[in-house]
Amino acid sequence: MPYQLVLTESYLRIALRFLRRRPELKRQYAKTLALLEANPRHPSLRLHSLEGKHRDLHSVSINLSYRITLELLIIDKTIIPVNVGDHDDVY
Repeated sequence: MPYQLVLTESYLRIALRFLRRRPELKRQYAKTLALLEANPRHPSLRLHSLEGKHRDLHSVSINLSYRITLELLIIDKTIIPVNVGDHDDVY
């Protein structure tokens, strides 16, 4: 059973701004979200939990430079993206 992505209004604003600034990443971004929904533990996503002030969040990679931070609720199979950007933007 696939996971469900829940895209909040605040995340959609962040994602649209991100994609306007980096239109060359649209395909990779869409592929990352699709893979995240199908299998968040796929090795190419490099899913990992965060520490410190982001300890309740996880991160997946769009590519080596850009990431998506998210809430990952395994019990409900729900994934809520929180932020997208380069390392300094999301951490």
